[in-house]
Amino acid sequence: MSEFRRQAVLEQIRTQGEVSVDALAEQFGVSVQTVRKDLARLGEERLVTRTHGGARLASRVENMSYEARRLLAEDAKKAIAHAVADRVPSSASLFVNIGTTTEAVAEALTGHDDLLVITNNINVASLMRPHRHLRVIIASGEVRSSDGGIVGEAAVEFIRQFKVDYAVIGASAIDEDGALLDFDYREVKVTQAILDNARHVILAADCGKHERTAPVRIGHVSRVHTFVTDRCRDADFRRRLDRFGVTLVETT
Repeated sequence: MSEFRRQAVLEQIRTQGEVSVDALAEQFGVSVQTVRKDLARLGEERLVTRTHGGARLASRVENMSYEARRLLAEDAKKAIAHAVADRVPSSASLFVNIGTTTEAVAEALTGHDDLLVITNNINVASLMRPHRHLRVIIASGEVRSSDGGIVGEAAVEFIRQFKVDYAVIGASAIDEDGALLDFDYREVKVTQAILDNARHVILAADCGKHERTAPVRIGHVSRVHTFVTDRCRDADFRRRLDRFGVTLVETT
């Protein structure tokens, strides 16, 4: 039964991205101590990473599912999105790249007037398309079936045609040395082109990105002008942002 329960817990983490000890104890009708033992065992097998009060999927080379990422830190992403939208004026041009946080930003921007939005994210284009006061241009290239991201050399070359006022980017992970990381090297190439062709770069990422890792380097946080997050607990990282002249905006 314990092995069956651990497999069920692991499947739930793969689906949701993150779980809490209390919720699992209630769901399976066992004590919180039993759940902690289950999570400790899954942690020893490097299948999950323990968090305060729960666990999340441990993945260093493969991202969690799009649906799990969309639900993860949902409230924090909404707050971050509104803070980003407050910093983008109407009548601006901007890039919006792939990610569930950047999709939340796109939704928050639908109240703006006369924006020109260039994106390699089908979900962003779908969110903004019904609003006639917004112009949306979507990149060409291969559509990734997992999340609607458009990747590849065609998308890179498409992005290079523009020079915009703002770029809103996300990242799958932020390393302690300030490296911005992701999982798909083709997606990273597009994001690097976005960084090269925007006058002001806004990184939108919740604090959980500091606890994750990914294998492909996008660039360094010094390439960013504004970092919008829910909270930044790491004093060293704060000092690093200050040293590179990056404006930190916290929503909580």
